Amino acid sequence: MLHIRTATPEDATVLALLGRVTYAESHGHFIQCKTHLLNYGDEAFAVSKIKSELNDPTILYHIVTYDDFPVGYSKIVMHASREEINSENICRLERIYILDDFISKKIGIQLLNKIIEESTALGFEKIWLTVYIKNQRAIRFYEKNDFKTVGQMDYYVDGVPYENFVLAKNIQKQ
Repeated sequence: MLHIRTATPEDATVLALLGRVTYAESHGHFIQCKTHLLNYGDEAFAVSKIKSELNDPTILYHIVTYDDFPVGYSKIVMHASREEINSENICRLERIYILDDFISKKIGIQLLNKIIEESTALGFEKIWLTVYIKNQRAIRFYEKNDFKTVGQMDYYVDGVPYENFVLAKNIQKQ
C-alpha cells in the first residue's frame, strides 16, 4: 500500500539515502565524471544538511512508502521566486524522486498530485521546477502534467554546469 506523508527530522537519514540513490539512478548516466557525482552526493545529501532543511519552515519534504518501504520523496521550497514567472505566490518543486524499481507503479503522479494539492492549500498560485534538457523521461512526465517550459538555467554538479529547462504550472484554484 502506498503512503505519502510529511517528513520529519527523524527521517533525515532515510531521505539522505533516498536522495543519493535516486539522484544517481536518474542522473548518474548524464554526469560526465563519476567523481563529480560522488562529490555532489556528499554535499547535497549529507544527513546534517537534510536535518537542517527539515527544520526550515520554508522547506517541505514528503516521504513515500510502499508496503512500509521508503521508495521516494519530494522537496518543496516555498516562496522561491523565479524571474521568468510573474507571481509572488510561487513555490519550487526542487526534488521529486522515486526509486527506479517503483516507477512503474505510477507513484510519481500520486506524489505530484499530493504536492500540488498541498501547495494550492498553502495559497500558492504557481509551482516551478528545473529538469535536465537530456532527461526526456522527466520532461515527458512534466509536460503530460501541464507544466510548460518558461526558460533555462544551469544546474551545477560539483562545479560543472548542466543546462536545465525551467518549467512552471499554474495551480491556482479556479
